[in-house]
Amino acid sequence: MDELATDTDAKQAVLDSLATLYPWTRSFHCRPLRDYASRLFEAPAQKPEPEIRSRALAKLLDAIRNSGTRNGLPINAVSQICKDLEQRRVLQTGPHLFLLMEPEAYYTHIFSLLGLSAHGCSSYVSYAVSTVSLVEKPRKGPGWITLGGKPVNVFGLSRSRMIGYGLLTGPGSYRLELVPTEPNAEGDALALLRSLLPKTQFERPAHAIKAANRILWPKLFGESFAFLQIDDEDVADLVADHLSDEGSWLRTGLLESPRLALNILDEIDRLAAGPWGGWLARGTDFFWYYENGKRLPLRMVGGELIDLATRTKVARFAAPDIIERLANRSLIPNLLLMFLVLSILPGVRALGGSHQPVYYPLMRYVICRALETADMDADLRRALASDDVPGAWGHRVIECDEDPFESIRKGSIGETREVIDRFGDMPFADACGGLSSFVSDPSWTELCSQLRERAIAPSVFS
Repeated sequence: MDELATDTDAKQAVLDSLATLYPWTRSFHCRPLRDYASRLFEAPAQKPEPEIRSRALAKLLDAIRNSGTRNGLPINAVSQICKDLEQRRVLQTGPHLFLLMEPEAYYTHIFSLLGLSAHGCSSYVSYAVSTVSLVEKPRKGPGWITLGGKPVNVFGLSRSRMIGYGLLTGPGSYRLELVPTEPNAEGDALALLRSLLPKTQFERPAHAIKAANRILWPKLFGESFAFLQIDDEDVADLVADHLSDEGSWLRTGLLESPRLALNILDEIDRLAAGPWGGWLARGTDFFWYYENGKRLPLRMVGGELIDLATRTKVARFAAPDIIERLANRSLIPNLLLMFLVLSILPGVRALGGSHQPVYYPLMRYVICRALETADMDADLRRALASDDVPGAWGHRVIECDEDPFESIRKGSIGETREVIDRFGDMPFADACGGLSSFVSDPSWTELCSQLRERAIAPSVFS
């Protein structure tokens, strides 16, 4: 009983903290989940936009269009995806690039479809982080799935080829092998999944998972929504498009302005040294460096990107060098740059997991402070200040123990609508279960305490 009370108290502390950071969310805690999802996918009010923003949105839509075409979506589906995104200005950015039947991916997509269907939408685009490791915890991560309660090695890779390597490792040879780790673990579920997934060879693990997800989507979610999944390779192409345009803000402002990039890094360091330290880490400066299959951090020194470990030059912080390396995938944009081109510049609401409601506003704060210090782009700063709910918690909102793959095994694809409605009718506080991604996180435990004791002020969020 005491443990249950403790869990309830911890959950309530998180909800109270979220409401402190985002006061508009408090009224949704006792309402059906559908209301919260609907609010997140509500289109923003029409307002005049600076050219920087409209130009960035046009480039984002071009990138979406190119990705949809490359992924073999019908022309009308691609057009609908672009139309809906332009109108809604919302992007799910929470799940890592997992196979879709991974519960934290599946139920996040159910949540997104709940919000979209409330507005009569029929298309859905989701960004999946692919700069992550194949193994995030023991037998957890994109390189693993659980079938029938048993761990399965997605690519059949040895431990030495998984630890320290990521979804964008390559070029190489990767197949969806689906190798169980336990003897006699072969079963109907594994055989069925193998029969569905592509048998071909892929250059990178990310390519294999995206190809698999194109097959799994209609099996898991039906045909009601046209679905496009983009990842960090699409972001790399989008950044390259920005940098190839001599009038793009990303080129003139970030790369060619004498101080802006340094101001951004200085602001991140300043935050890291204060009460928000740990939430927005300076893991790498603007880009990750991929060498021999491994992701390595960079530091910007004297206009050059330097390998942090070897202190050797990787590229000049200039358009020609970066464009070339984005094309060969030796440079991949980091999270800050991703959010710049997918959300901050084009004015697209970003939905994410338990850390994003904290670090994303800090990113926006850093950009605004850096622009202000450089006395740049007052119109962009005003647009950012007037954004309606620029980001929110929208990943792992639904906690559920039911195995999504069972719907494929039972052939119950048509029940997706029923699943969406079931969670939509559920009270918000019930649907989110024990908020395990928050209450098990020491960072959130500390933040709850700091907010309760008013040792930290959420002024950077406004």
